[in-house]
Amino acid sequence: MSTPDEHLACLWQRSAGNDDRQLAARYAPIIRFDAREPFLPLAAGYTLFRRDGPSPSFRQGRGIRLAPPDQPPAALAIEYAIWWDWDIGHLYELEHVWIYVDEAGEVVRAEASWHGEHRDMRLEGALAREGDHVVLYSEPGKHAFAPTPEWFAQRRKRFKREETSDLAGLGGVLLAPYIQGEVAKTPYHDLLARSYLAQHAFSPSLDFSQVFTFEPQMLVPWPALRGWMPARVNRCLEEAQRQIPPGRYRFLRIGHRGAAAHAPDNTLAGIRRAAQLGADMVEMDLQRTRNGQIVLCHDAYLMGQGGEALPVGASTLAQLQRVDLGRGERVPTLAQAIKVMGEESLGAYMEIKDRGVLPGLIEAIRQNHLHSRCIFGSFRPDWLADLKAEVPEAATAILFSAVELDAVVLAGSIGASYVHPCWERYPSPSQLLSPRWIGRARGAGLGIVCWHEERPEEIVALRELGVDGICSDRPELLQRAWEDREPG
Repeated sequence: MSTPDEHLACLWQRSAGNDDRQLAARYAPIIRFDAREPFLPLAAGYTLFRRDGPSPSFRQGRGIRLAPPDQPPAALAIEYAIWWDWDIGHLYELEHVWIYVDEAGEVVRAEASWHGEHRDMRLEGALAREGDHVVLYSEPGKHAFAPTPEWFAQRRKRFKREETSDLAGLGGVLLAPYIQGEVAKTPYHDLLARSYLAQHAFSPSLDFSQVFTFEPQMLVPWPALRGWMPARVNRCLEEAQRQIPPGRYRFLRIGHRGAAAHAPDNTLAGIRRAAQLGADMVEMDLQRTRNGQIVLCHDAYLMGQGGEALPVGASTLAQLQRVDLGRGERVPTLAQAIKVMGEESLGAYMEIKDRGVLPGLIEAIRQNHLHSRCIFGSFRPDWLADLKAEVPEAATAILFSAVELDAVVLAGSIGASYVHPCWERYPSPSQLLSPRWIGRARGAGLGIVCWHEERPEEIVALRELGVDGICSDRPELLQRAWEDREPG
């Protein structure tokens, strides 16, 4: 076991000599990790149940029952809330194991957390054990628990891209009730977390030979762990800021209108192509049809097959979808785009081009939890203010073209999360992002997303400045700029 840092050591010392801790140590699980797993647990907050009651730490909510119907009865349940500083997708991780012990001191059941749920850890009716310790497997990078690695293999089939490499860090700072009010989830903090995790991306070996056991001092009462967590998250952010220079920041790769250089823009084919070319998000333009459908379309008009102009807002969805946008692609609805985004593990950068989309968009955000994987942008600050009033947790970006405009004041007036200069028309637009300009934006807690850029030298310059995101018609250029950075 490595030597703990001072902050961690202070936590470990909080329950020295505690009798309950000895009981928690007796039954603490043994965890098998992938041989390449970069992150191991640092502590576990335990809670002992000698009667039924609610879990104090499982944020999805659950009750602990010692003798449920058709289950072996227990006299004691021990809940372990297990802490990691990092999950491969986001800053900090809290997973759970529940061990049930009968009157004779024998382990009779075990449950553990699985992507927001809790599952029985018996395999074919039996628990894998070493003495009093249940043996579990931890999912590479994500740390969900299973009685067999086969669970992980089945789950991986759902994803076209690898969570531990392609998607590393895209969750940024995980905001949960334990840390709210004490940790600020800002674009810059998300950028720092994403950048740190990108350095630890890996491909699982599926060799679960890395065996982890809890030392007694790593087990602390849950209230002690809970009180310690916010300061720990802030410490991780401070360390990342000290260690990672701006040129190593993992900027968001945003495919402009999908992948406009390779597929008809604002189409499902473009979204899929952007994913193939390494995009993290796709930029899409939202308008509303005459019959109230939200569609992806940039221009106010489409040209019909006979050369007639079809105003998007004055046409039905059926009329618009008769138009071949190229290669047989048709105008997609927002619902269709959201479905494909899910299939491709993509986020979206949604530009609002028609105020009429707001009611439907707000409903879609709530139904699909889009605020966790999307940014909503517009040139119209009033529209963004209206969106933010309805969905305060949504990340918004104010777009603007003028170089002289005070972006910080504009963004602050509507509570925007990002500023988005649209300066692609300039010969060397990266030079307009002066240290003072960037410093003011960062000082105001704002992220910086940049125009669609197809010049490799400009993309590299933006990368070195440490911006949060770059749009491009050619997402492969963004991927290449990240891969070609200086090692370190």
